[in-house]
Parts: sequence; C-alpha cells; structure tokens
Amino acid sequence: MKTQVSREAFGVLDDGTPVERWTLESGRGGLRVRVLTYGGIVQTLEAPDRDGTRGQLALGFADLASYVAHGGSYFGALVGRYANRIAGASFPLDGRTHRLTANDGRHSLHGGARNFSRVVWSARETDGGVELHRVSPDGEEGFPGALDVRVTYTLSPDGALHVVSRARTDAPTVVNLTNHTYLHLGGAGSGSACGHELRLAASRYTPVDATGIPLPGAPADVAGTRFDFRTARAVGGGYDHNFVLDGGVAPAPRTVAELHDPRSGRVLELSTTEPGLQLYTADHLDGSLRGSSGVPYSPRAGLALETQHFPDSPNRPDFPGTVLRPGEHYCSQTVYRFSVRPRAAGTP
Repeated sequence: MKTQVSREAFGVLDDGTPVERWTLESGRGGLRVRVLTYGGIVQTLEAPDRDGTRGQLALGFADLASYVAHGGSYFGALVGRYANRIAGASFPLDGRTHRLTANDGRHSLHGGARNFSRVVWSARETDGGVELHRVSPDGEEGFPGALDVRVTYTLSPDGALHVVSRARTDAPTVVNLTNHTYLHLGGAGSGSACGHELRLAASRYTPVDATGIPLPGAPADVAGTRFDFRTARAVGGGYDHNFVLDGGVAPAPRTVAELHDPRSGRVLELSTTEPGLQLYTADHLDGSLRGSSGVPYSPRAGLALETQHFPDSPNRPDFPGTVLRPGEHYCSQTVYRFSVRPRAAGTP
C-alpha cells in the first residue's frame, strides 16, 4: 500500500522561523511516523501490538517549546556533525588540529552546542517520505568544510522505516550521523524498558573511561561479561556503550539487533550499514521531564539504539575512519522493521 505523506505547521521559534511536522503512514493500523523539521526529530513512532492496537513508542514532547528547552536529552533527534563524543573537543586532520565546541565537560558530544538537533531543516516530499536538507557552514562548532547533508525518512511498502543520511563536503572533514530516538515497545510513558529483551550481532565492545571516551587498546570481547547480547536477554540498565557490530562497515543494511517487549509482543528488527551501535538505557532521566502522554520519564523509560561509527574515531586511527573528502560521498542507512510475536503458551 502506498505511503501517505502529509505536513502541517508545528510552531514557530523565537526568531520567527516556522517549524513543520511531516506525517508518514503505511496503511490502516500500520506504522505511522511523525518527523519535525526542527532537529530532524522523530516525534512519534506508532506500531501495532499483538492485539492490533497501535501504540506510540517514541519518547518525546507534545510541543515545540519543550524540544527547544530540553534538547540536551536528544529525544528523537538527528545528531551530527559527529554523533557521540570526540575527546578533548579536538582532532587532527592533515597536519592541523581542529578545535571544537566542548559541550560535555571537556569533550564534544553529538556535534557541539548548536548541533544538527538544534536547527531547522528544509523539507520536501519524496517517494514514500520526506527529505530534510541543510548545509552546515564551514567552521560550524569548529568543524572544517561546508557540509551538504540530506536525510530521508521513508516508509517502504512493507511498512519499515528507512533512514538514509547522505553528505558531501568542500574540504576535508569528519562525519558521523545518527538518529537518537528512544523507544519503549510497550508504549512511551508506560514504565521501565529494562524488561525488553535484546539481541545484538556484536562480539566486541569499546570499554570507556568515566567520561565516555574509549580506553586505549583494542575493543574487548563481550564473552563472559554483561555486554554479551549475542543471545537475547533482558537489557536491564547502566549502558551507554558502543558495540562493535560483526562484519564492520557494510555495503547494504544487514540485521544487527532485535528488541522484543514480551508484554506487548512488539519486535523491532534493526538493520544498518554502520560498524557500531551505541546502546543507551537513559539512566539520566529523573522524572523531571513529562512526555507527550503527560507521564514523567523516569530512569530507563526508553532505550536508544544509535547506529554509528565509534566514539572518538577522529582521534583513533585504529577505528573505522570517519574522514570525508571533497568528491567523496557519505552514506549511512538504517532500517527499523516492526512485527509482533505471539503470546507464549501459558502466559496471561
């Protein structure tokens, strides 16, 4: 069935810039996604449970003012130029050290203070979805080169959400884009996501110091540790770590994760071309933020599965590279595919 695409006004920033909300819907009762031109934010993501009831799964707010005021939580946001952390807010490239905005202690996080999640993107309808476009000027947050970025959110005929990010530059730079949607497959605002069962195609992870920067040395094996999700198990909490996906950078999206909520029966199958996945269990939430449902978000109210390159790669030549040069094309693809699993025999 053809995806229905519509748009509407969502608000106006203090400087007078209008913000739109785009709605993508794949058939009656199927997947429905709402995307804001502010921050490329996935405001809502609705999918049916095992009983056919569609629920809102993405943590977020009902109004623009809340996104502007609480952008540091990155609910649903498109982040860049560099997702995750760059140590010391600086990196070397072609014999020059580039100084970035430090917005996470002494480090740069998700592209700096005015990153991609804090700006308004232009938008146009594309086949089955919406394309967001922005040119990040040379020197923005300290990053070199003017970066021309296009991100598409589309629903395929079978109802999967495809997020494709493309970029070109006029000078050597570094690029690492991701989407920072927090999901609760039982419904946003319905309690802790600790009971979600997660499987990851990751035999290694990158241990980090107290500030989230990868430690020196090779990634560590997950075997025998709490980082071993090669067989599905309950997530629990206490994670803000990059997992090294088996197979590295892929030419086309391959399945790397499966998340299951036993209560609702919803299953998310995640595919990507990226070499890493940051699992974040939202332990920072403390109940002070209320989502679109009006319910406070407590610790572990959702999970972020951020497909990306590794943190601090610009300072780690041993990690997969993130340098983009003129004439080259950056492309990152991630697919979110939802299904349901029948209730296990003997369970209420």
